[in-house]
Amino acid sequence: MRARTSGVVALAVTASLVTAPAAAAATAQCDTRPIQTALEALKGVGAPGIVVTVKSPRCGIRNGGVGLADRRTGRAVTGDEHSRIGSDTKAWTATVVLQLVGEGRISLDDTVDRYLPGLVRTRRYDGREITIRQVLQHTSGLPDYLEAPFWDDEEAHRWDHIEPLRTVKQALALSPPDRTPSGFAYANTNYNLAGLIVTKVTGRGIGAEIERRIIQPLGLRETYWPGDRTTIAKPDLRSYVKRSGTLVDRTEWNTSEADASGELISTGADATAFWTALMTGKLLAPAQLAEMRRTIPDDAGQGYGLGVERYQHIPGMDTWGHSGSMSSGHTFRNAVTDDGERAVTLLIDTDEFDSGKVESVIGALIRDLR
Repeated sequence: MRARTSGVVALAVTASLVTAPAAAAATAQCDTRPIQTALEALKGVGAPGIVVTVKSPRCGIRNGGVGLADRRTGRAVTGDEHSRIGSDTKAWTATVVLQLVGEGRISLDDTVDRYLPGLVRTRRYDGREITIRQVLQHTSGLPDYLEAPFWDDEEAHRWDHIEPLRTVKQALALSPPDRTPSGFAYANTNYNLAGLIVTKVTGRGIGAEIERRIIQPLGLRETYWPGDRTTIAKPDLRSYVKRSGTLVDRTEWNTSEADASGELISTGADATAFWTALMTGKLLAPAQLAEMRRTIPDDAGQGYGLGVERYQHIPGMDTWGHSGSMSSGHTFRNAVTDDGERAVTLLIDTDEFDSGKVESVIGALIRDLR
């Protein structure tokens, strides 16, 4: 979910993602100095632990990180930890919807009401006037369900199973959000609604469709839909939130309410493999990938497409990704180039860090990777 209104670990090539001949060729030319510079900088952003995955033409895929994956035991980050990826899930959900568009089962110009008749029908909101494109691009005008009073104390619902339909109904009781001139207003509601549409069209939940259409074809063995499971597969990146000035562990959490807007658990390597496949046309036909990458100005001064964010960490250099954060503290940041040749993925174990420094590190690294 997107947020609401101790030493360097040596990086190692991931054999499962880089074939032996390619790895050998890349190693001879690989310059790891930009990676080491980034790792040193990340030690100073204030997070207990950060998993780092990088991809470049000469160095291949490398996993590592800085700090501790578990503050209680002193377990160091090694780079293969599992973590919640929050709103990065939206890119996976949008990919499923656009695959269905390519199959002729959904049209981006169809209305929400065509698939979920009567669900969005209040004095303020009308599903007959909201299109699938608007849902995926956050221009539907729907508010974020996390603004409902029910979520004022999110920790009170830490162990609850909550259906996505309930979150949509919570949102429909709220006033319309403030919108940018482009009509953009980020709302997790949109993607839980998209997940319900996928279920109506396919007869399967969004988690099952992500598994069938993305996880299995790409061989992502470390990515999964947790459902009501509150723990994270080992090795896990523990997560921390600040309470009374102290970081406390809040790793165990039922994230069922996040659903299509933010429920996935993955690793840096798997998330990088997904984004590389997405940008290089392995998951979407050219027409659908072009639709995904057609952006409008968002509320952060960047560009938002259909489930993807276009960044300019470095002036004049566009990259793609989708940030994520969870109430448990887990935070996700990534950037991948247009051609999928260079990528940076960070799994961070808290939301208490210097975000500006992190973005600067990502920009410099993806610029300097060779």
